[in-house]
Amino acid sequence: MIGWFVDTLRSYPELAIFLSLAIGFSIGSRKIAGFSLGNVTATLLAAVVIGQLGITISPNVKAAFFILFIFAIGYGVGPQFMSGLSKEGPRQIGFSLVVLALCLIAPLLCARLAGLDLGYTAGLYAGSQTISASIGVASDQIARLGLSPEQVKTYNDQIPIGYAVTYIFGTIGSAIILAQLGPKLIGVDLVKACKDYEAELGGGTSPEAGLTSAYRAIELRAYRVSQDRTVVGLPVREIWPGLRVFVERLRRGPTIIEADADTVLEAGDIVAISGRRELLVETINPILQEVQDRELLDLPAEFVDVFVTNRQISGKTLQDLSGSEWGRGVYLRKIMRNMVEIPVLPGTQILRGDILTLVGSRRHVELAIKRLGYPDRAVETTDVAFLGAGIVLGGLVGALSYKIGGIPISLSTTGGALLAGLVLGWLRTIRPVFGRIPGPALWLMNTLGLNVFIAVVGITAGPGFVAGLREVGLTLFLWGAVATAVPLILSVYIGRYIFKFHPAILFGACAGARTTTAALGMIQEAAKSKIPALGYGMPYAIGNTVLTIYGMAIVLLST
Repeated sequence: MIGWFVDTLRSYPELAIFLSLAIGFSIGSRKIAGFSLGNVTATLLAAVVIGQLGITISPNVKAAFFILFIFAIGYGVGPQFMSGLSKEGPRQIGFSLVVLALCLIAPLLCARLAGLDLGYTAGLYAGSQTISASIGVASDQIARLGLSPEQVKTYNDQIPIGYAVTYIFGTIGSAIILAQLGPKLIGVDLVKACKDYEAELGGGTSPEAGLTSAYRAIELRAYRVSQDRTVVGLPVREIWPGLRVFVERLRRGPTIIEADADTVLEAGDIVAISGRRELLVETINPILQEVQDRELLDLPAEFVDVFVTNRQISGKTLQDLSGSEWGRGVYLRKIMRNMVEIPVLPGTQILRGDILTLVGSRRHVELAIKRLGYPDRAVETTDVAFLGAGIVLGGLVGALSYKIGGIPISLSTTGGALLAGLVLGWLRTIRPVFGRIPGPALWLMNTLGLNVFIAVVGITAGPGFVAGLREVGLTLFLWGAVATAVPLILSVYIGRYIFKFHPAILFGACAGARTTTAALGMIQEAAKSKIPALGYGMPYAIGNTVLTIYGMAIVLLST
């Protein structure tokens, strides 16, 4: 039975790939003492074990899935990458580039001091900086060095060994350094710093700010208007100034009338008012008599994600937007930026490419959509023509090669696909009617593309993995820990004292530049706040791009 199973995997190597995914994803998310391997590392290790069976897989499979993954990365971060070129962006970009330079220099120096071969160097870089995408870029560049096929294979087999040995501390160490050690290094109480920053942005203020808690339960209640002069005879915009409660519609006699900011209430009207529950209970109930009017309250409502594309909106705070006419009767539940949720506070800036979750009456939400951008309603289809053409166009640009000192240099097809993804992801914020890739589809492209690539790498390198691990295992681990820790520790000081970041967002910015979402999660847990995520978006977009391209640089600088 075992012999049949092994022969089947050798005859149908595609089954070996999916077996690696099944095992990797089964154990990767399991936590032991609060730590998990992660799906990528677990898939690599599972593939290495399966690779001991001597399974041969075409390298074209690896290349196809990796280019899919790398395009998805570019497409996902493109809007924030481009929008960061204005306002706060330049400072965050400058900080990110300094940190990223350290992330290249530290592994390179560690590898040279340790006397590591080229493949181990590339693997140490990828693992210590937790940038799996660089493996494919480094492999492509090694293949372009004009080496013998045997030497190319040796180096490519070394990369996953270096990655697997250094990645574990790269992940755990990054989280511990930024979440636990970092605040102590600069003498900061992270919890207090986040509370202070939240207060600066309007969090925890009086109900007038409104938007602070707009994501909480919103209610629609009906009230009978009395002879109260503070209510009767005034446009509704003047009745409760500063409070985000809105008269949505009213019943006057037998007629139901849709209300706007200029509607004047009369005694005897029954009005449907929306707002946060605490505002309705504490402010409206003492003034007006609540009644039941099911027909009046049967108001068409909408709950929708909106992809922000309007350049005039980008950079404005929620407080700025809350007073606009089109913001009337619209409530914000959530903001997603680079697939990370950021806090909803009056001082939170909205950027092009953000996804806002809005709720409110349909007519108000539709008006807000027209001013903000494009409704990101759930769909099941991906613009495959756009996807395919984008990858081909980027790949053709990346295939162009130039020689410097006899060494061929190019973006490679994967680097070209990354560039195409960045540009096309940004263009969709301008022309959102084309190039639709729904969030779940983008997640699948990211996850499946990377992990199939990693599985093929592990299966191919499997036969030589154990021997290589015995040869350089402990040395590689220790040098990898140094390569992880030094850039992060320095980045804390650089961000605080040179770039003057507020401590509340400093550690999020450090995590973003290193593209380590696991560290961001631990930072937010330590801070007891989502505020650190405000510093994550732009550095993450820069880091994801530059760290991937560094896969080529680490090879060129090591030859």
